[in-house]
Amino acid sequence: MAYKDKYPSKLLEDAVDAISTLPGVGQRSALRLALHLLKQPSENVHHFTEAINHLRDEVKYCKQCRMISDEDVCSICSDRSRDRSTVCVVQTVRDVMSIEKTGQYHGLYHVLGGIISPIAGIGPSDLTVRELTERIADPSSQIKEIILALSGDVEGETTAFYIYRQIEKFNLQVTSLARGLGFGDDLEYADELTLGRSIAGRQPFRP
Repeated sequence: MAYKDKYPSKLLEDAVDAISTLPGVGQRSALRLALHLLKQPSENVHHFTEAINHLRDEVKYCKQCRMISDEDVCSICSDRSRDRSTVCVVQTVRDVMSIEKTGQYHGLYHVLGGIISPIAGIGPSDLTVRELTERIADPSSQIKEIILALSGDVEGETTAFYIYRQIEKFNLQVTSLARGLGFGDDLEYADELTLGRSIAGRQPFRP
């Protein structure tokens, strides 16, 4: 079907196609958003697009933990008041944000960037496991405990087991979240109270 049969403007079609690439946004929602943007003052839309451009082009990933940051080292890693003996290993940046909201954890983080998933074609080499082991092995490291704060589904458990095997030689305390979270639950969807209790009540990791 030619674009003119679907939209009155090729520019509108291009905008809808671009917006609909966002997760959870279908063609109808994308059209509604595109038409909404058309109603806005041009300076508002320009500010919106500039913010997206700056995000994509200028955001950095912390050299230590792989959290997103405006600087080479994120505000959490550079905060000297944080407990540097504990590192919480999470799947995504969103997980860091969820845990920080609880106010129950005051250590550092390590963001894997995903979990092992053969179906999705994600293997250990696609994650930042090597960077984690390098942090632990660093002579200046103060790390004494690794918290494996991953989802409780099969892929999360597989990833936790793989990490455990990579770091067990360092003779650290390795813990996991208390099972206040249900099987397969993602951290970002857990309520703050449940997540906070799971962190405070963490238990020794049992492979």
